[in-house]
Amino acid sequence: MTLTETAYAKINLALHVRRRREDGYHELETLFAFVDAGDTLTARVAKQDKVITTGEFAGGIDNPFDNLVAKALGVLPRAQALEITLEKNLPVAAGLGGGSADAGAVFRIVREAFGLPDDWRERAARLGADVPACVDSDMHIGLGVGEERREVVNDLEGTPVLLVNPREPLSTPPVFRGWDGKDRGPLPSGSAREIALAGRNDLRKSAISICPQIADVLSELSRGAPIQFEMSGSGATCYALYESCAARDEAQRRIEAGHPDWWQMTGRLR
Repeated sequence: MTLTETAYAKINLALHVRRRREDGYHELETLFAFVDAGDTLTARVAKQDKVITTGEFAGGIDNPFDNLVAKALGVLPRAQALEITLEKNLPVAAGLGGGSADAGAVFRIVREAFGLPDDWRERAARLGADVPACVDSDMHIGLGVGEERREVVNDLEGTPVLLVNPREPLSTPPVFRGWDGKDRGPLPSGSAREIALAGRNDLRKSAISICPQIADVLSELSRGAPIQFEMSGSGATCYALYESCAARDEAQRRIEAGHPDWWQMTGRLR
């Protein structure tokens, strides 16, 4: 048996930070979206659980036995062990939920091969607040610290998207610490497209203060009349949405010509 799953890149089409809670976490309102591309996981039945990491960004995982793939295997009961090869195509510490997306893909692999326990959401949440969202990998509004879910009309499904990262890792905690603490209001109401167009990313200013290259990426993405462009999560990856694949691909070629050292990925929203 060989099973393959894509760990879909997660982006925030809007990210509103409302307040800092007494437990140190921040109360968020965000529009989660997923791109139909990302890391690739291949699983085979084995004598014992094992994780093999390959790909361009494999070096960004310090301990392959302590990453979220291994941890996801550890919290899921199964009839057989699995050897999983993780092809790490997404940059690490990039605002794409890469580790959580990898864990979500493990849950889907185990679901297909063996089924999931009834409390799988609780098991997933123990690995990270956004891991349950990454198991589903569908567009929705995230509340709380990202673990609460609200449905949204997805009128952006199939929209062409371009992801760009200046190849600068950016740790999440310093970005949140740099947030100015001002509550600028809740997510707008409406469909996914309406929320994305009227929403904002409250962490952008803090992220740029730590990683100024983000501003350069956003400047490049602003050209070519995208539907919308913004930084994802706590950065440093930024994205742009387009009306057509032709417009997206033209932007990708232009940015690659001017900044061949930047990472890019193209896809469509799920």
